[in-house]
Amino acid sequence: MLIYIILGYDPNHSVYLYSILLLKSMEQDSVSKIKLILEIRGKAKLYCELKRHLSPRTVGIISRSLPLEGNAHQITNNISYFETSIDSGIDRPRKEFKKGDIAFLPVNGSICFFSENTSSPKTMTPIGKIISDIAVLSEIKSGDVFSLYADTV
Repeated sequence: MLIYIILGYDPNHSVYLYSILLLKSMEQDSVSKIKLILEIRGKAKLYCELKRHLSPRTVGIISRSLPLEGNAHQITNNISYFETSIDSGIDRPRKEFKKGDIAFLPVNGSICFFSENTSSPKTMTPIGKIISDIAVLSEIKSGDVFSLYADTV
């Protein structure tokens, strides 16, 4: 629980005013993590989190653009992605990613998913993590469709 104490002063009565506000911190409604589902149409659903602290601007733009959908592609056997119309630029650039990482590729507005620890041939912005089993990513084929949307459960 978070407790906020708001202090005020009433000059007409020369007294301080106190107000206490209690908020329940719920993981689903977290400001720092956005829970998503990456659906590989007809195959699987993967649970993901976008993390604002990794790239506040890019994560904000992506979260306001949901749901997103596109054809699945691969850069290498370890990196699957789909293109979007998002234009965010590069933020906190990296080339080294770990299994389960999610990154944004600003060159073509793609959201990328890493199935193994790998060094990317392109600089990307880290934005989150896949938090469920990612084995199905290694089975992506031409014609598969990715859908990325909010996890409402």
